[in-house]
Amino acid sequence: MVHLQPITPENLDDVLKLSVSADQQPFVSTVAHSLAQAWAYRDTAFPFAIYAGDVPVGFVMLGYYEARTQYTLWKFLIDQRHQGKGYGRAALGLAAEYLHGTHRAREIYTGVSLGNEVAKRLYLSFGFRETGLIRDGMEELKYIFP
Repeated sequence: MVHLQPITPENLDDVLKLSVSADQQPFVSTVAHSLAQAWAYRDTAFPFAIYAGDVPVGFVMLGYYEARTQYTLWKFLIDQRHQGKGYGRAALGLAAEYLHGTHRAREIYTGVSLGNEVAKRLYLSFGFRETGLIRDGMEELKYIFP
């Protein structure tokens, strides 16, 4: 059973050990960097560990981008040892449910690094669509709730 859990003192060390493969590293922030951003933007950042049962398998950080009045899928990674098991798609669903249910978001924006075709395919298959905006090496995608 995949579920999201807040980052706590009890799971922090395990979450910090999550990482992607070397070929994915140019596209994904480390969990440590993401948590530093979460602290700096603590009023509008929503970080979670992704668990499969009692095992941490990934990290997701959602946020509210005040300048554009948008909810965002800000950071997302599935640990290299747990990829290809469906956890990414399940976690995207849970993240969307959180933003829709807790914050009444009607749409979610994310950016995918140019060249990160694996992530782009996942997002598009989930229902994100290209907005046409490319900035700072990132392509913007948008998910609209049905």
